[in-house]
Amino acid sequence: QVQVVESGGGLVQPGGSLRLSCAVSGSIFSFDPITWYRQAPGKERALVARITSGGSTNYADSVKGRFTISRDGAMNMVHLQMNRLKPEDTAVYYCYPARFGTGYWGQGTQVTVSS
Repeated sequence: QVQVVESGGGLVQPGGSLRLSCAVSGSIFSFDPITWYRQAPGKERALVARITSGGSTNYADSVKGRFTISRDGAMNMVHLQMNRLKPEDTAVYYCYPARFGTGYWGQGTQVTVSS
Protein backbone atom coordinates (compact mmCIF):
# COMPACT_ATOMS: atom_id res chain seq x y z
CA GLN A 1 0.00 0.00 0.00
CA VAL A 2 1.31 3.42 -0.96
CA GLN A 3 1.51 5.91 1.87
CA VAL A 4 1.07 9.62 1.20
CA VAL A 5 1.81 12.27 3.82
CA GLU A 6 1.25 15.98 3.23
CA SER A 7 2.76 18.68 5.40
CA GLY A 8 3.46 22.39 5.47
CA GLY A 9 0.00 23.84 5.85
CA GLY A 10 -0.91 26.55 8.31
CA LEU A 11 -2.30 30.01 8.82
CA VAL A 12 -0.88 32.78 6.67
CA GLN A 13 -1.86 36.37 5.91
CA PRO A 14 -3.03 37.40 2.46
CA GLY A 15 -0.04 37.97 0.23
CA GLY A 16 2.08 35.51 2.16
CA SER A 17 3.69 32.25 1.11
CA LEU A 18 3.66 28.60 2.13
CA ARG A 19 5.39 25.53 0.81
CA LEU A 20 3.53 22.26 1.00
CA SER A 21 5.36 18.97 0.87
CA CYS A 22 4.22 15.49 -0.10
CA ALA A 23 6.14 12.42 0.99
CA VAL A 24 5.33 9.20 -0.86
CA SER A 25 6.45 5.66 -0.15
CA GLY A 26 8.28 4.46 -3.23
CA SER A 27 10.11 6.55 -5.78
CA ILE A 28 8.22 9.67 -6.82
CA PHE A 29 9.42 9.04 -10.38
CA SER A 30 7.37 5.83 -10.48
CA PHE A 31 4.16 7.87 -10.24
CA ASP A 32 2.61 9.53 -13.25
CA PRO A 33 1.23 12.00 -12.55
CA ILE A 34 1.41 13.47 -9.06
CA THR A 35 -1.33 15.98 -8.50
CA TRP A 36 -2.17 18.50 -5.82
CA TYR A 37 -5.89 18.98 -5.20
CA ARG A 38 -7.69 21.22 -2.76
CA GLN A 39 -11.09 21.20 -1.19
CA ALA A 40 -12.65 24.28 0.34
CA PRO A 41 -15.61 24.05 2.72
CA GLY A 42 -18.79 23.31 0.83
CA LYS A 43 -16.97 22.85 -2.46
CA GLU A 44 -15.80 19.91 -4.51
CA ARG A 45 -12.21 18.82 -4.60
CA ALA A 46 -10.41 20.62 -7.42
CA LEU A 47 -7.11 20.22 -9.24
CA VAL A 48 -4.46 22.75 -8.30
CA ALA A 49 -1.29 21.55 -10.00
CA ARG A 50 0.07 18.43 -11.63
CA ILE A 51 3.48 17.10 -12.57
CA THR A 52 4.18 14.12 -14.80
CA SER A 53 7.02 11.65 -14.63
CA GLY A 54 8.62 13.54 -17.50
CA GLY A 55 8.48 16.79 -15.57
CA SER A 56 5.63 18.45 -17.45
CA THR A 57 3.42 20.63 -15.29
CA ASN A 58 0.01 22.20 -15.50
CA TYR A 59 -1.95 24.45 -13.19
CA ALA A 60 -5.45 25.60 -12.47
CA ASP A 61 -6.03 29.03 -13.96
CA SER A 62 -6.67 30.45 -10.50
CA VAL A 63 -3.13 29.66 -9.34
CA LYS A 64 -1.06 30.18 -12.48
CA GLY A 65 1.84 32.51 -11.83
CA ARG A 66 1.50 32.12 -8.06
CA PHE A 67 1.98 28.40 -7.38
CA THR A 68 4.80 26.12 -8.49
CA ILE A 69 4.89 22.34 -8.31
CA SER A 70 8.27 20.64 -8.17
CA ARG A 71 9.97 17.37 -7.34
CA ASP A 72 12.90 16.69 -5.04
CA GLY A 73 14.32 13.37 -6.13
CA ALA A 74 16.95 13.32 -3.39
CA MET A 75 14.31 13.65 -0.68
CA ASN A 76 11.67 11.75 -2.65
CA MET A 77 9.14 14.52 -2.17
CA VAL A 78 6.88 16.74 -4.22
CA HIS A 79 6.42 20.35 -3.23
CA LEU A 80 3.86 23.02 -3.91
CA GLN A 81 5.27 26.50 -3.46
CA MET A 82 2.41 28.93 -2.96
CA ASN A 83 3.05 32.64 -3.23
CA ARG A 84 0.80 35.71 -3.09
CA LEU A 85 -1.81 33.71 -1.25
CA LYS A 86 -5.39 34.87 -1.25
CA PRO A 87 -8.28 34.13 1.14
CA GLU A 88 -9.88 32.05 -1.60
CA ASP A 89 -6.88 29.69 -1.47
CA THR A 90 -8.10 28.53 1.93
CA ALA A 91 -8.72 24.79 1.70
CA VAL A 92 -7.45 21.38 2.64
CA TYR A 93 -4.72 20.46 0.19
CA TYR A 94 -4.21 16.87 -0.89
CA CYS A 95 -1.41 15.14 -2.74
CA TYR A 96 -2.52 12.43 -5.15
CA PRO A 97 0.14 10.27 -6.77
CA ALA A 98 -1.15 7.90 -9.43
CA ARG A 99 0.42 4.82 -10.91
CA PHE A 100 -1.02 2.47 -13.53
CA GLY A 101 -4.40 4.16 -13.19
CA THR A 102 -4.61 3.85 -9.42
CA GLY A 103 -4.31 6.90 -7.20
CA TYR A 104 -3.57 7.27 -3.52
CA TRP A 105 -4.88 9.95 -1.17
CA GLY A 106 -3.17 11.37 1.84
CA GLN A 107 -4.88 12.91 4.85
CA GLY A 108 -4.44 16.44 3.54
CA THR A 109 -3.00 19.57 5.08
CA GLN A 110 -5.04 22.65 6.00
CA VAL A 111 -4.15 26.01 4.49
CA THR A 112 -5.90 29.06 5.90
CA VAL A 113 -5.33 32.50 4.40
CA SER A 114 -6.69 35.18 6.66
CA SER A 115 -5.75 38.45 8.28
